[in-house]
Amino acid sequence: MKIVLTGGGTGGHFYPLIAVADHIFDGAEKQKLLKPEIYYLADKPYDAQLLHRKEIKFEKIHAGKLRRYFSIKNIFDAFKTLYGLITTFFLMFKLYPDVVFTNGSYVAVPVLFAAKLLRIPIFLHVSDAIPSRAILTAHKKAKKISIAFPDAAEYLPKDKIAHIGNPIRDEIMRPLTNGAHEFLELEYQIPTIFIIGGSSGAQVMNDAVVDALPKLLLKYNVIHQIGKKNYAETKGRADVVLYDHPFKGRYKPYAYLDVLAIRMSAGAADVIVSRAGAGSISEIAQWQKPSVVIPIPESISRDQEKNAFSYARYGATVVMKQANLSANLLISEVERILTNDKVREDMVEGARDFSRPDAAARIADEILEIALKHEK
Repeated sequence: MKIVLTGGGTGGHFYPLIAVADHIFDGAEKQKLLKPEIYYLADKPYDAQLLHRKEIKFEKIHAGKLRRYFSIKNIFDAFKTLYGLITTFFLMFKLYPDVVFTNGSYVAVPVLFAAKLLRIPIFLHVSDAIPSRAILTAHKKAKKISIAFPDAAEYLPKDKIAHIGNPIRDEIMRPLTNGAHEFLELEYQIPTIFIIGGSSGAQVMNDAVVDALPKLLLKYNVIHQIGKKNYAETKGRADVVLYDHPFKGRYKPYAYLDVLAIRMSAGAADVIVSRAGAGSISEIAQWQKPSVVIPIPESISRDQEKNAFSYARYGATVVMKQANLSANLLISEVERILTNDKVREDMVEGARDFSRPDAAARIADEILEIALKHEK
């Protein structure tokens, strides 16, 4: 049995595929099937060591982006796309997998094109509240479509979709509370704010956080995952702002958090402030934490504002538009949550209603079922 996974470029696409792959291997073992061969097709491996450790084979393909704004790069990428369609077709012909699973992105386009021509079954997953162009292009030929946000259903054929949720890696599903304060060097007697930055446009969010620090640190611990791209600049500004602050030790900035540190931070957190990527929202919901989400504007990301307001309809979060973002507003919303038990309880209940902890396992079971039928 051969299974192709594709989707790409960011952790938000890559790690859910890994979560599904883990459950494919587990499901095959439970059904006493031969171990499947799983391939990851993309323009870059994203995390080559993790793929090797998981025994997932990487095959490089070529794909061009279609930008929503005028750019000379669109012309060059058109030729890259054409080259990618041709070369990926021959690669897929050689592999001839039993099923293709993707959560979208530009890199999936040549793989889906080849799968349609070769009549290889396709399983699509819609991570966001609105399907990507790759999903919308391929949905008519898909065997099944899973969605994470109920809003996505309006764009897709009702007879193919199932509201399953976003796959989350097993290793970060459960926050760690025991030892979290010691591990992160946090003060026990005060609440903790966990701030998760993003990549695109993250500096706007980071600037507001830094401006809010002098007041926040009077009452709270702050764990700040800044992101590697903006770490030096943000940390430098924070050092200046907090130079003579009596509680500057309560601020814990990180360029990157590994799996253990993420679980510890989630376990220690009383409220989470985050961008509104589908993966981030799904993880916050799984951790059942109150939150403030700050979506990237629609002019930059077509997904995040829709994700944020879809999640907010569960009563699980407060949405703060980037155009309205300020240090004072951020402080106000965080304090409103942390000083009101009813608000926090309602948010936790909403997060619980949104979360789908079995998403990866359910998707893996469906993939195995499709692959077994195709083998016959």
